[in-house]
Amino acid sequence: MKQALQFRLGQNLTMTPQLQQAIRLLQLSTLELSTEIQDVLDSNMMLEMGEDNESDTSSSEEANQTSLENAETSAEKNLELATDTASSDTMPDDLPVDTSWDDIYDSVLPTTTSSASSTYNADDQPEVYTASSESLHEHLRWQIKMTPFSEVDAAIAEVIVDEINDDGFLQASIEEITASLADADGEDDIEVETDEVEAVLRQVQNFDPAGVGARDLRESLSIQLHRQPNDIDLREYAILLVDTYFDLLANREYSQLMRKMKISEDDLKDVIQLIQSMNPRPGGQVTANQAEYIVPDVIVKKVNNTWRVELNSDAAPKLRINSTYANMIKDVKNSDDNSSMKNHLQEARWFIKSLLSRNETLLKVAHCIVERQKEFLEHGEEAMKALVLHDIAEAVEMHESTISRVTTKKYMHTPRGIFELKYFFSSHVSTASGGECSATAIRALIKKLIAAEMPKKPLSDNKIATILEEQGINVARRTVAKYRESLAIPPSNERKRLA
Repeated sequence: MKQALQFRLGQNLTMTPQLQQAIRLLQLSTLELSTEIQDVLDSNMMLEMGEDNESDTSSSEEANQTSLENAETSAEKNLELATDTASSDTMPDDLPVDTSWDDIYDSVLPTTTSSASSTYNADDQPEVYTASSESLHEHLRWQIKMTPFSEVDAAIAEVIVDEINDDGFLQASIEEITASLADADGEDDIEVETDEVEAVLRQVQNFDPAGVGARDLRESLSIQLHRQPNDIDLREYAILLVDTYFDLLANREYSQLMRKMKISEDDLKDVIQLIQSMNPRPGGQVTANQAEYIVPDVIVKKVNNTWRVELNSDAAPKLRINSTYANMIKDVKNSDDNSSMKNHLQEARWFIKSLLSRNETLLKVAHCIVERQKEFLEHGEEAMKALVLHDIAEAVEMHESTISRVTTKKYMHTPRGIFELKYFFSSHVSTASGGECSATAIRALIKKLIAAEMPKKPLSDNKIATILEEQGINVARRTVAKYRESLAIPPSNERKRLA
């Protein structure tokens, strides 16, 4: 086989480190971005936070573009000067990189009603104080230690607590607990009677929170009702209903309940309300999970009948080049140190440009979403329009994958609440007029219809589909059932209640 040289012309896409960094920053949430910025600040001496007295120098889109072009040109020149030899006589005394790159970042901030814009500062962030929380099992074990148990009873209580789930219910039977105790001892001649385990379980059921240690919902409700004050009206009826007629209550057989308990409909209604005031998940009162707070990336508000979109200044921190270290480049004689400082300067520049790109893209996408969903902001969920990623991608001339990254874990603060950007995207259902109706709007209509239904005769999924069809929305019964389940609304037979 003869060897030969051949020339081929081709194109390929190379992911530069700068492009990879921009894509990674684009998909970070607010909290993740704050962590990333702090890590970069700790590792790059050329970067620092902007000062509190800095203001937004851009007043219009034209001024923003001019500032961006001038800053780019100035930064290029400054970077070339920084890469010259340290002994060059043409090196200026001051490198204007600080001002230039600060202007670049300011240029992406939206125009606000006030001239000054707040500056990101980690010290200005509200501190979240979380009390030292404990899990349900830790809370129950502490009560075991405070109860005068014998050594054997304490061991039984420990096993019982281990079998209690996070909702506060006992998952194992008395027989299983008894068998596990015998196996744990490792001695066949030591036996624990089921009566003894039952007695310890009753002690555990007296622990806090009320209802913990129950084997099912009925027992949990009974425990909670028995611990209610005796002077509560209809308390005895509520205990009787739960202990004796719980199956009838679960099947909503109200007529039989009134006949068997010999009470009026109004009294039965009050008894059911008392039962419903109990906690169906007693273990949920004690949790070790800490609350997570959402910081919106974009703020939407109405000013002079116009919806205005702004970046959250707390979520969009200002960064700039540290002028002190930038000016030191010309004074460093050691070639290794000089090269390291130049590299830090270039990395800082790319990081600020990546943040600039992230904020520009986020603001552009948010503007487009608000423009498409004005009716939602004005009238609520029922006016939500069908919207998919492809629609926004075409409007902003970006790829759908970019829109997906921008809208993931990003939140918008509106007068109607805080929503994830992906909330505004939903599939559509065809209408009788040939138009489209958003799935979010259909869910809102279903929720509205169910809220207005007759308590004694709730609407079935088929009836809801018929009502929607009369309004020009063609949906199948299965679709109604799917949307109803997504709203955590039970079926019609479980929604039946007294008026």
